[in-house]
Amino acid sequence: MPRPQLLVSIHDIAPASAAATERWLADLDARDIPATLLVIPGPWRGPRLSQSPDLVATLHAAAARGHELALHGWAHRAGPDGAPWRRAAAQLIARGAAEFAALDVAEATARLSAGLAELAALDIEPVGFHPPGWLASPGAFTALRRVGLRYTSSHLFVHDLITERRHTLPALSHRPGGAGELFAARLMRRSASAMARNGRSFRVALHPDDLRQPALRATTLAVIDAALAAGYRAGTYSGLVMRGAAVPIQ
Repeated sequence: MPRPQLLVSIHDIAPASAAATERWLADLDARDIPATLLVIPGPWRGPRLSQSPDLVATLHAAAARGHELALHGWAHRAGPDGAPWRRAAAQLIARGAAEFAALDVAEATARLSAGLAELAALDIEPVGFHPPGWLASPGAFTALRRVGLRYTSSHLFVHDLITERRHTLPALSHRPGGAGELFAARLMRRSASAMARNGRSFRVALHPDDLRQPALRATTLAVIDAALAAGYRAGTYSGLVMRGAAVPIQ
């Protein structure tokens, strides 16, 4: 029986979140967990990635240790593009971060190309894309194939854009700030426990804002530690896709 998979990702990596990125990396390195680092190349809460050589060096060092670097949008902010109902749904779910939720093919291609070019200039060549807020329009999926990326992700699946496989791995994360914070933390613990009991593969998403509350960090690390103790195999998204890991396929 194959061991269940645990995929851990660090989201929203940009100069504004460099300290949080290093904190999460230290926690994962201490556990020998290879993670997928979701990089925002454009301006997010401050300067773009190319304006922070220290962070770029941190990312290259992390990749050398076995972490994966992936594209996470261009600027991680939703704009006025697309159908109103798509924009409204994305705002409710992702609180303004769902940059690719309502884009047509042309606009999605332009933003993906800009992000890939920015990263290529820094000697970073991702094979995967993670849409902010886990939301991508049909046009964005077409654009992902057009620019040659290998995989993308949604809240429930990891999508192989070459083979058309959908690997079923639910993503667990916090919702820091507001009334939903405590509920989301409880849901993460309970969902992880339920999936571990059934040997189901799952993902854990780490965000910089999680570190504002020590209890959220503690909850996340407890979930990760429990999965490792239960025999889960930690890996990266690209590793899952390239190996064709034995997880349920829909």
